[in-house]
Amino acid sequence: MTIKSIRAIQPGTEYSPKDWRTWVGQILVIIETDDGLTGYGVGGGGKAGIHLIDEVLSRTLIGADPTPVEDLWDEMYRSMQAFGRKGLAIMALSGVDLALWDLRAKREGKPLVEVLGGEANKPIRAYKTGFSAKEVIETGTQGFSALKFHAGILPGEDMGDVVGAIKLVRDTLGPDFQLMGDAGMKMDVDTTLRIAEELAPYDLFWLEEPLPPDDLEGYARLRDECPIPIASGEHEYTAKAFEVIIQEKLHAFVQPDVCWCGGMTELVKIYKMAEGTDIVVCPHRGAEAWSIHAIGALSPEPFAESGRPWMTWVKGTPEIVEGQTTASERPGFGVWFEEDDLQCKR
Repeated sequence: MTIKSIRAIQPGTEYSPKDWRTWVGQILVIIETDDGLTGYGVGGGGKAGIHLIDEVLSRTLIGADPTPVEDLWDEMYRSMQAFGRKGLAIMALSGVDLALWDLRAKREGKPLVEVLGGEANKPIRAYKTGFSAKEVIETGTQGFSALKFHAGILPGEDMGDVVGAIKLVRDTLGPDFQLMGDAGMKMDVDTTLRIAEELAPYDLFWLEEPLPPDDLEGYARLRDECPIPIASGEHEYTAKAFEVIIQEKLHAFVQPDVCWCGGMTELVKIYKMAEGTDIVVCPHRGAEAWSIHAIGALSPEPFAESGRPWMTWVKGTPEIVEGQTTASERPGFGVWFEEDDLQCKR
């Protein structure tokens, strides 16, 4: 059993330099073996990621046995560490790693959640990203028991609109509903502490990504001074980077994106690093097929973020019904693709 071919495409779209979803966006990786299995994974990096897979990572994989996934990860990483320890290169590697894990689970004839030690169809609570206060007032919570809202301002910007929106939602939903805020890396430490003081009465479960990822000193200050627990890690790469975050307890919640951080190989390492600590691993956009298996198997209290609506070309994505979802019982990640998408232009 060896890897016969590997290719990467951008399904459902043609390249547009004005659309970030194509030039640094999601790519589909397809790995075929000489005995007829096909593994699928989604990574990032757009056209640059595809080029990296074609010109660098394929040289490591073609003709190799796909079974030792973790060893192949090390080989792929070594092949590009001079130019790709973070960012687009690791995003591309993530898709390749996920396709290898898909093959591993399909080889065993099991859903990946079972390969990771969990159970398929186990209920997993989900939270909704992208709501506005107006939507809550007009449409309700759509069955979710937890919602995440915009909660960031630029340094010096007035915080009245953000605080007012969170107050309105809290007053509408009551004290027991779980609310989170996402700042989108907009703020500095002083701005974060200022807005957190104003938001503290509304009992946010976490404040997400207030600072840029590399501001570790700033996150250490927030760890010690911020009245709201900090969540971050969506834009961090490799388990090695998360090791520092977890050892120093810089975040109460770490949020690796399995399609960007290095794939399932790295996500499993991150879960293991957090064992025995009070840090919670809560993967970014966890309700998508790529993270949900790890959440179902490795999270003591599974909690998954809603996915991204534009990725309609991924068939088999778990549905969220009344705020709950579950990992598929189909082999591997349980996803499939239409032939039209697999033939799309590169």
